[in-house]
Amino acid sequence: MHALGTYPPNIIALWDRKGYDIDVTAEDLVLLQEGTVDYIGFSYYMSFATRWREENAHFEFDETVDLVKNPFVKASDWGWQIDPVGLRYALNWFTDRYGLPLFIVENGFGAYDKKEADGSVHDPYRVDYLRAHIEQMKLAVEEDGVDLMGYTPWGCIDLVSAGTGEMEKRYGLIYVDKDNQGNGTLERSRKDSFAWYQKVIASNGEDLA
Repeated sequence: MHALGTYPPNIIALWDRKGYDIDVTAEDLVLLQEGTVDYIGFSYYMSFATRWREENAHFEFDETVDLVKNPFVKASDWGWQIDPVGLRYALNWFTDRYGLPLFIVENGFGAYDKKEADGSVHDPYRVDYLRAHIEQMKLAVEEDGVDLMGYTPWGCIDLVSAGTGEMEKRYGLIYVDKDNQGNGTLERSRKDSFAWYQKVIASNGEDLA
């Protein structure tokens, strides 16, 4: 709706099936056309796999009952499926459907990180995750013609997870000394992923080693 300036046919069909009476005026439609977005910004962390249910003939997704584990991909400690190819698929899907420039505003890996006695934090799993997703992003641009404006990982520094309320579900490139109970000094330490991503930025994504 915000990209095309009109209500998609599948949404209108959904409203009809559910008996929703949406009062859309001619003025509303004009405003929709005038207020479309210039680009689409989105977050990507994982892909979902869903199961078919006979009582759900229209495939109206319900996260509480429809999600199933995908046996063909790995997952994080919190069960989030690691699917970098899914990012390339999403970039192409957005391009095919909307034809607008895209911006990946969040992409990251939540994990239990361990701070060593010397203050270092070794997180090769995070580097592997980010590298694989950047590689697929580049393929989408160079081989598929996707118009990608930019990419920002999540996140720069550890903070409380909005999804679970945990401090120990860490996404940052910088470690923060604080646990789930609020104990800690808030001292900050650069993880291995910090130095790696610094190199990625300096090379404009060319050096992913």
